[in-house]
Amino acid sequence: MASTHRICVIPGDGIGREVVPQAVRALQAAASLHGFAVDLDERPWGSDWYLRHGQMMPPDGHEVVAAAAATLFGAVGSPQVPDSVSAWGLILSTRQKLDLYVNLRPIRGPGFDLLVVRENTEGEYTGVGGRLYRATAHETATQTALFTRRGIERVVDYAFRQVRPGGVLTSVTKSNALPHTMGLWDDVAEAVAARYPQIAWERMHVDAVAYQMVRGPARFDVLVASNLFGDILSDLGAGLQGSLGLAASGNLNPERRIGIFEPVHGSAPDIAGKGIANPVGAVRSAAMLLRFLGEDAAAASVESAVDDALAAGARTPDLGGESGTAEVGDEVVRRLQPGVGGPGKGGG
Repeated sequence: MASTHRICVIPGDGIGREVVPQAVRALQAAASLHGFAVDLDERPWGSDWYLRHGQMMPPDGHEVVAAAAATLFGAVGSPQVPDSVSAWGLILSTRQKLDLYVNLRPIRGPGFDLLVVRENTEGEYTGVGGRLYRATAHETATQTALFTRRGIERVVDYAFRQVRPGGVLTSVTKSNALPHTMGLWDDVAEAVAARYPQIAWERMHVDAVAYQMVRGPARFDVLVASNLFGDILSDLGAGLQGSLGLAASGNLNPERRIGIFEPVHGSAPDIAGKGIANPVGAVRSAAMLLRFLGEDAAAASVESAVDDALAAGARTPDLGGESGTAEVGDEVVRRLQPGVGGPGKGGG
């Protein structure tokens, strides 16, 4: 009997509503091709929901996500809602409440294939701090980074387990300027490395990592970084790929088997509704979701279908092409039909 995976789908805001449907189409086509089913549970949460209900998602929204086999998410953000409300009201709070402490961001391009493992629940993005004396000459702001030994240990340990044979783990730091937080990071990374004597590793300051990524990204295999550093470096990686629209990511709690998969880009209100947003990041996120579910052959089919569609010229304007969002989706889905790509393939 074919297995069925219940997938929560949250398109969110802006172009999320345009790219997620293309990812869903690819997900359904891959499921059909490989003999399993997906049961979609779409939720209309986001900024429009906030404008109607005063909150970005219902109070039990996190429980809905936790109960699903996995979640496909689009983007969040609207000119009508403050960024701090939209982000913390949905995706950032969900990451913390469900303890999705791993953020995976693969970066692939000509001659390079690396993975950023970003700590996802603490560090610089905990929201600790405040502002005093607003709109006066004495206005003061503090933003406190929060690092714990447990938080660093578990994400570094996870990163070591992602290193392929012969690969190297790079621990991203800045302990020369941030001796307390990054000093703890370095100490914990060294302790975890002792568990993996067979895996080569290095410590490198974040500015040097950025420089080396631009000069020669092929020197890296797996990068493990704090919330802030991982966010910035993975966006740099998206630029190396050619567009933020190509980049995929996953938010994971490996022990609880909870995963939210989303394109790295934002809601892009400037192009929302024009039908030109690049759906590849969302489709690749769907492939990551399939791999998370153990459907490796289906994931490989989606990845191959995307690569073949891009190679055939299905490109949105951010890549210098003239295809629309749905046209790129069509080209990917066509390559996932029986007899076109075939199981484990996406070529046409």
